[in-house]
Amino acid sequence: MNKITTFLKKVVSNPELKKKLLFTASIFFIFRLLAHIPVPGVDVKQLSTLFAGNEFLSLLNIFSGGTLSNFSVMAVGISPFITASIVLQLAGMVVPQIKELQKDGEAGREKLNQYTRFLSVPLAVAQGLSVLALLRSQGLLQASDPLSIITMILTLVAGAMVITWLGELISTYGIGNGISMILLGGILSQVPQSFSQIAYSSSGSQFFSLISFASVFVAVIGLTVFMNEAVRKIPIEYAKRVRGSRTFGGQKSHLPVKVNVAGVMPIIFAVSIMLVPSFLSRFLLASSNPQLLSIGQFLTVQFAQTAPLYIVTYFTIVFVFAFVSAMLFFNAEDISDELKKSGAFVAGIRPGAATRKFLEYVVIRITFIGAVFLSSIAILPIVAQIFTDVGSLAVSGTSLLIVVSVIIETAKQAESMLVEQNYDTYL
Repeated sequence: MNKITTFLKKVVSNPELKKKLLFTASIFFIFRLLAHIPVPGVDVKQLSTLFAGNEFLSLLNIFSGGTLSNFSVMAVGISPFITASIVLQLAGMVVPQIKELQKDGEAGREKLNQYTRFLSVPLAVAQGLSVLALLRSQGLLQASDPLSIITMILTLVAGAMVITWLGELISTYGIGNGISMILLGGILSQVPQSFSQIAYSSSGSQFFSLISFASVFVAVIGLTVFMNEAVRKIPIEYAKRVRGSRTFGGQKSHLPVKVNVAGVMPIIFAVSIMLVPSFLSRFLLASSNPQLLSIGQFLTVQFAQTAPLYIVTYFTIVFVFAFVSAMLFFNAEDISDELKKSGAFVAGIRPGAATRKFLEYVVIRITFIGAVFLSSIAILPIVAQIFTDVGSLAVSGTSLLIVVSVIIETAKQAESMLVEQNYDTYL
């Protein structure tokens, strides 16, 4: 506790860091102000009831900072930019031009950011159309003429671009990664409301269940911090080179491989997949065809929030995609080539193909632990809902993972800035 207090005092006493914190806080204020400006033509009260009754819609609402349930101009949120970033990262695995830009330093990153912004626009249009289609299927869309629909879509796309711009302002002039900080602000803004809903809806018989869950929740925070920082250190050595009477190289170091290589991406991917049965069942139940109606009823029952098939499917998708994304984000072939070019090698392993196979073997082994952790975090709110009989829990496992990761990374950035300025005083 003393370390945290000392660190906060150093941050507040640093003029440059204080300026960045105030700028970030002002962007948060603008974001929350815009989040309460509604788009006309939607029954907001019924929309809030719809989102409160669905776990995954509630999760999407948390990611948007509560803007989706009240259908504000920021309803689409930051997700189009995040999706575009993921698409370009995956494209870098197969498209040589994008792969070169990823290795091209600051100039390459600027071009990739520009491509990401361009790709975000059609993705925001598609997401806006899907949201409007959901509202229309539920009878929540009060205005359905073409001009009103086009106006709504343009408003949602403009809001998505504004929130992306606010995130980039935080990255440039504030502290932390702007997109992550916007996600953090949106998630934390929903915590007081969620706690108040739990306190209002909980009965006396649920009190001890909530206390037990709170204890488990604190333990999960500690486990999340541990898993977020856990790394496997692979020992590497640099070959010795003799030039004249001088010897170069020969140092020993290590290659850190995170246990949770993919971060929260497998859960976000699984959320989008698990939304399909829910949306599909709503459309099929509105059909007059008996066969389609029976399929819709089957999906409604089997993919209910607490149904066993739902939980098993959700767990499996997160588990499998954790392995897939780990192999994509940790490119063993590129890393082995870079080690070979720099004259480094893994102790006891030949450079080249043998190093690549060894790195893949290590990643697969440690990803198993990370995949089990991510899958457990994903189904945590569902299991807690079954045992506590409380439908609205404060923060889901996915939200908890995002909050912990962003806070840790932002604290590291602030600490590195303090160390850098301490060095500057000696120059």
